Amino acid sequence: MTKNDDLKIPEGQIIAKWMGIGIAIFAGLGIPLSIITSNFAFIGIGPALGVAVGLSIGQGIENKYKKEGRLRPLTDAEKKHKKKTTLAGVAILTLGVIVFTFIFFLRA
Repeated sequence: MTKNDDLKIPEGQIIAKWMGIGIAIFAGLGIPLSIITSNFAFIGIGPALGVAVGLSIGQGIENKYKKEGRLRPLTDAEKKHKKKTTLAGVAILTLGVIVFTFIFFLRA
Protein backbone atom coordinates (compact mmCIF):
# COMPACT_ATOMS: atom_id res chain seq x y z
CA MET A 1 0.00 0.00 0.00
CA THR A 2 1.29 3.42 -0.85
CA LYS A 3 1.07 6.49 1.30
CA ASN A 4 -1.65 7.84 -1.01
CA ASP A 5 -3.80 4.73 -0.40
CA ASP A 6 -3.89 5.55 3.31
CA LEU A 7 -5.91 8.67 2.51
CA LYS A 8 -8.50 6.71 0.52
CA ILE A 9 -11.67 5.28 2.04
CA PRO A 10 -12.22 1.50 2.01
CA GLU A 11 -15.06 0.24 -0.20
CA GLY A 12 -18.33 -0.27 1.66
CA GLN A 13 -17.51 2.00 4.58
CA ILE A 14 -19.72 4.85 3.43
CA ILE A 15 -22.66 2.53 2.71
CA ALA A 16 -22.39 0.96 6.18
CA LYS A 17 -22.18 4.38 7.83
CA TRP A 18 -25.26 5.72 6.02
CA MET A 19 -27.24 2.55 6.72
CA GLY A 20 -26.51 3.05 10.42
CA ILE A 21 -27.55 6.68 10.22
CA GLY A 22 -30.74 5.74 8.37
CA ILE A 23 -31.65 3.08 10.94
CA ALA A 24 -31.02 5.53 13.78
CA ILE A 25 -33.21 8.20 12.19
CA PHE A 26 -36.11 6.00 11.12
CA ALA A 27 -36.14 3.50 14.02
CA GLY A 28 -38.51 5.65 16.04
CA LEU A 29 -40.99 5.85 13.18
CA GLY A 30 -42.47 2.38 13.62
CA ILE A 31 -43.54 2.71 17.24
CA PRO A 32 -45.89 5.70 16.83
CA LEU A 33 -47.20 4.22 13.59
CA SER A 34 -48.02 0.94 15.30
CA ILE A 35 -49.71 2.73 18.21
CA ILE A 36 -51.82 4.89 15.88
CA THR A 37 -52.95 1.91 13.81
CA SER A 38 -53.17 -0.47 16.81
CA ASN A 39 -51.16 -2.96 14.77
CA PHE A 40 -47.75 -3.74 16.26
CA ALA A 41 -46.59 -5.35 13.03
CA PHE A 42 -45.58 -1.84 11.94
CA ILE A 43 -42.75 -1.62 14.50
CA GLY A 44 -40.28 -3.05 11.98
CA ILE A 45 -41.15 -0.59 9.24
CA GLY A 46 -38.90 2.15 10.65
CA PRO A 47 -35.61 0.22 10.54
CA ALA A 48 -36.55 -1.21 7.14
CA LEU A 49 -37.07 2.29 5.73
CA GLY A 50 -33.84 3.40 7.39
CA VAL A 51 -31.88 0.63 5.69
CA ALA A 52 -33.41 1.48 2.31
CA VAL A 53 -32.78 5.23 2.61
CA GLY A 54 -29.29 4.76 4.05
CA LEU A 55 -28.35 2.26 1.38
CA SER A 56 -29.45 4.54 -1.44
CA ILE A 57 -27.67 7.60 -0.04
CA GLY A 58 -24.51 5.65 0.81
CA GLN A 59 -24.38 3.99 -2.61
CA GLY A 60 -24.77 7.36 -4.31
CA ILE A 61 -21.90 8.83 -2.32
CA GLU A 62 -19.71 5.77 -2.94
CA ASN A 63 -20.35 5.96 -6.68
CA LYS A 64 -19.31 9.62 -6.62
CA TYR A 65 -16.16 8.83 -4.64
CA LYS A 66 -15.30 5.93 -6.95
CA LYS A 67 -15.44 8.25 -9.98
CA GLU A 68 -13.15 10.68 -8.13
CA GLY A 69 -10.72 7.87 -7.22
CA ARG A 70 -11.18 8.29 -3.47
CA LEU A 71 -12.07 4.63 -2.76
CA ARG A 72 -9.70 1.71 -2.39
CA PRO A 73 -10.37 -2.03 -2.33
CA LEU A 74 -10.39 -3.82 1.02
CA THR A 75 -7.10 -5.26 2.21
CA ASP A 76 -6.81 -8.92 3.16
CA ALA A 77 -6.81 -8.01 6.86
CA GLU A 78 -10.00 -5.96 6.42
CA LYS A 79 -11.66 -8.83 4.54
CA LYS A 80 -10.79 -11.26 7.34
CA HIS A 81 -12.09 -8.84 9.98
CA LYS A 82 -15.32 -8.33 8.03
CA LYS A 83 -15.81 -12.09 7.75
CA LYS A 84 -15.17 -12.63 11.48
CA THR A 85 -17.59 -9.91 12.56
CA THR A 86 -20.28 -11.20 10.19
CA LEU A 87 -19.92 -14.71 11.60
CA ALA A 88 -20.03 -13.34 15.15
CA GLY A 89 -23.21 -11.39 14.35
CA VAL A 90 -24.89 -14.46 12.86
CA ALA A 91 -23.85 -16.54 15.89
CA ILE A 92 -25.27 -13.95 18.32
CA LEU A 93 -28.50 -13.72 16.32
CA THR A 94 -28.86 -17.52 16.29
CA LEU A 95 -28.20 -17.72 20.02
CA GLY A 96 -30.78 -15.00 20.65
CA VAL A 97 -33.42 -16.84 18.62
CA ILE A 98 -32.71 -20.09 20.49
CA VAL A 99 -32.92 -18.38 23.89
CA PHE A 100 -36.11 -16.53 22.93
CA THR A 101 -37.72 -19.77 21.69
CA PHE A 102 -36.68 -21.61 24.86
CA ILE A 103 -38.08 -18.91 27.14
CA PHE A 104 -41.28 -18.65 25.06
CA PHE A 105 -41.99 -22.38 25.36
CA LEU A 106 -41.17 -22.43 29.08
CA ARG A 107 -43.90 -19.86 29.74
CA ALA A 108 -46.49 -21.68 27.62
